[in-house]
Amino acid sequence: MRSSCTWKVAEVVSCCRFLNKSFGYQVIMFRCAFLILFLALGNELHLSHGTEVSVNNTENKLCLYANLMVNFSVTYEVGVNKNETVIFVLPENVTTEGSTCDNTTSTLKLSFGHGHSWTVEFTKKNKTYQVDTIVFSYNLNDSSVFPNSTSKETKFVTVKSIITNVSVDTYYSCKSENVLTVESVIQTLYDVALQAFVINGSKSDTDTVCSADMTSTTVAPTTTVTSTAAPTSTPTLPTPTTGKYSIAPDVNSTACLMATFGLQIGYKQGDKEETINLVPNITEVGGACGANSSDLILTSDTITIMFTFSNDGKKFHLHALKVTVKPATGDPVIAVNNNMSIWAAAVGSSYMCNKEQTLNVTDTLTLYTFELRVQPFEVNKGEFATAEDCQDDTTESWLVPIAVGVALTLLVLIVLVAYFIGRKRNQGTGYEHF
Repeated sequence: MRSSCTWKVAEVVSCCRFLNKSFGYQVIMFRCAFLILFLALGNELHLSHGTEVSVNNTENKLCLYANLMVNFSVTYEVGVNKNETVIFVLPENVTTEGSTCDNTTSTLKLSFGHGHSWTVEFTKKNKTYQVDTIVFSYNLNDSSVFPNSTSKETKFVTVKSIITNVSVDTYYSCKSENVLTVESVIQTLYDVALQAFVINGSKSDTDTVCSADMTSTTVAPTTTVTSTAAPTSTPTLPTPTTGKYSIAPDVNSTACLMATFGLQIGYKQGDKEETINLVPNITEVGGACGANSSDLILTSDTITIMFTFSNDGKKFHLHALKVTVKPATGDPVIAVNNNMSIWAAAVGSSYMCNKEQTLNVTDTLTLYTFELRVQPFEVNKGEFATAEDCQDDTTESWLVPIAVGVALTLLVLIVLVAYFIGRKRNQGTGYEHF
């Protein structure tokens, strides 16, 4: 017998319940668990429709527009040491009550179901605008979505967005997936079209395309780390300033990810090799902290870089890098590497490398780090934990005792050789006297 359920994201939970009633828990448990795992790991079950809304200002003119798809994966408690995961989507039918438009700030609030909402905060500066935060609130008292939940409260999850530098009078367009993970909640955005600060009440026909959709992306299979000099193509470029960056789950919490480093980027643009520094005081910090994966996103007018850290419960490492450089002239230079295993240290500690490091992200783009220290997991009281030094620093720390040991060994050998030579000469002189 085949169930009438279709395997859309929004129907996973209800379909599992239907099959459970029809066939029994033991028969269907594995299939439902596998499907939930399949979705939670980011495989696509895209919908045939999106959520499209328009918000008008006090003059009844269009000021905010959105057409997008959002998948949610939420893990919640159903008993002592027992959790369940539900997967659902931002529905087609939502309300926009609470959305506002202003000259420099705007809010898009989409409410749905029984007490759930998804809110996007926009700000405008000069000729560009961006998404500052995305707030997802979900009501655990809604038994139709969260059956058997032990909590009845409404929870809020706030994440920093990577939607930045959108030109005014254009809409932000991104077909690619953008996965935002905070603790037990995973939000996946795709097929996104967003426009805030609409001019003259008419949606723009011009888009600002996200870097993930740009075709110039190159991917390298591996990454090497060496300690070499900075690029020679721009000898006058100074050593980059060391920046301090951190992410907190919300404004009332301490940091969940911390990093300090100076960053220089070398890249090829046609036949030219260029170098640029990341300037901390004009760089915005974003990202999200998760149990097994955390992102640090740094954005300036010319550079956007996303660090993705992973951990296996024992050690963490830098897993992926995505770098976008916007030169003064020419097309953006984009490099992506999702096959990295560097900056490794035990979970609960930090990774540190005072030496300059060279990271060959792709054949066309290289990162140079200075005075590096990172801790993407288990940060306590907003302070770095004990650091594990990089190989270069560790090697240097052993050079002195090794050199001293070798010198002492040579000295002992020299003394012994001199002793035996002197004794042999004395013995030869004694035989001549007799």
